[in-house]
Amino acid sequence: MALTFVQRIKELLTGKRDIKSGVRLVINCEKLENRVALLDKGVVEEYNIERVGTNSLIGSVFKGRIRNIEQGLKAMFIDIGFDKNAFLHFWDAIPAALDAGLEEINRGGSKKKKRIEAKDIPSLYPVGSEIMVQVTKGPVGNKGPRVTTNISLAGRLLVLMPLNDTCGISRKIEDPKERSRLRKIIEKISLPEGMGIILRTEASGKRARHIVRDLNILLDEWDQIVAKRDGQNAPVCCFQEPDLVERTVRDFLTEDIDEVACDDGATVERMQRMAALISGRAKRRINYYQGQTAIFEHYGIQKQIDNAFYRQVWLPCGGYIVIDQTEALVSIDVNTGRNKGHKDVDKLLLETNLEAAAEVARQLRLRNMGGLIVVDFIDMKHRRDQQAVYKLMMEHLKRDKAKTQVLPISQFGLMEMTRQRLNESLGTTLYEPCPYCKGHGQVKTPLTMSVELQRRLVSVLGRAKEDQKSLIVIVHPEVLNRLKTEDGELLVDLERKYQARLTFRSDPAFHREQITLANATTGEEIRV
Repeated sequence: MALTFVQRIKELLTGKRDIKSGVRLVINCEKLENRVALLDKGVVEEYNIERVGTNSLIGSVFKGRIRNIEQGLKAMFIDIGFDKNAFLHFWDAIPAALDAGLEEINRGGSKKKKRIEAKDIPSLYPVGSEIMVQVTKGPVGNKGPRVTTNISLAGRLLVLMPLNDTCGISRKIEDPKERSRLRKIIEKISLPEGMGIILRTEASGKRARHIVRDLNILLDEWDQIVAKRDGQNAPVCCFQEPDLVERTVRDFLTEDIDEVACDDGATVERMQRMAALISGRAKRRINYYQGQTAIFEHYGIQKQIDNAFYRQVWLPCGGYIVIDQTEALVSIDVNTGRNKGHKDVDKLLLETNLEAAAEVARQLRLRNMGGLIVVDFIDMKHRRDQQAVYKLMMEHLKRDKAKTQVLPISQFGLMEMTRQRLNESLGTTLYEPCPYCKGHGQVKTPLTMSVELQRRLVSVLGRAKEDQKSLIVIVHPEVLNRLKTEDGELLVDLERKYQARLTFRSDPAFHREQITLANATTGEEIRV
């Protein structure tokens, strides 16, 4: 929630800022990484990072070449200059209608065009032909980027669609009078033939000249894209989506932001130049942080981020949620934990589930998790309690820029939802699979390794000749300790049964699950 007028005046007069109040953008610029955090009353609500030298693909425009068409998948694969070809579904090559979050505005005078269907795509775009596409989803895992021919250029107040003459207004603008005013602006605004615009939420309350100025900037941008498209052979990047700092100014520096704090002087000057094009007030809200304490520590962000990325996340009531990301879905389990605050069990469960719903919505934004998500809430008897949790989840998801779809809580206490996956999750960006456990998160116990070793010895000794039954066994120290203390008699029985001689050694450099058997006479390793 933004600061009140009185709070703003108090901060201006005293020069002191209450970092636990208001909405603030905090930007940390380092040699290898830039980070942006959005704080609401001191709580981190959004968190983005960008490694220096890497660029965001999403939103970038390419002229590519069609390499092959897969009729079974109803898709084309486009060479846009990367190791993996981009994926273009037939439906993404058809002029798109506006989604449910936008109201379509009919400007009149537009010619009725022949409707393009999926079956027409292969003839319109044969293999080898050039095509202009925009990245809608970055590479994830071993999959290439996903692209569309429905190109859109985002400005601060509006989105320009240079190849689609549809116009619309964001439904997040709820005031009927304001919607009517913006509708008239769209009807009167001068647009090149075949182009359309969508007014963003930030256009609310803005004068027509501000909207026209934003439109002209985007039209100039499109002219540069067309010049690059026509002047170079495919594959070529015609437009690179701005870096994290510029995207932050464009998308986040709204009237609700009370302060933007950054710890890099050059970046502050750059943001102020961009903000000056918006308004003098926006420019004045950008401040250069020069404190001795690291900026993320000063604003209490670092500790929140460290805590937020644990598998188990605690709730204020004493309950907690457990987040696991698998190949197929993200599973989130809700537990009461230490929450013993109510004698009324129903109220206790509702309190825990309500806090969990708010935290789940926040965690999905912070971790940038997408795809199918299943939340296992604690079972509630009353339907009204289930509805209360569902409504709160929907309310908290409104601030999410990624598109989400949510189903009500099922009879099994599960809430299923999908969240638009545009990029790798933050966890995938920051972490890599553990080289020790190979990403399992678990290793076999010494008991398990003892059992496997005995099976292997039975297999080797059972088929060995008389002069090949003297073996050296090398294992991890923890496994050897188990063999010495608890399973010694079993190994002695094996020696007696097969008339063998076993010599055991440990190697600290061995993996817990590693076992080596060697011939004691020749030293040659025995493979089973």
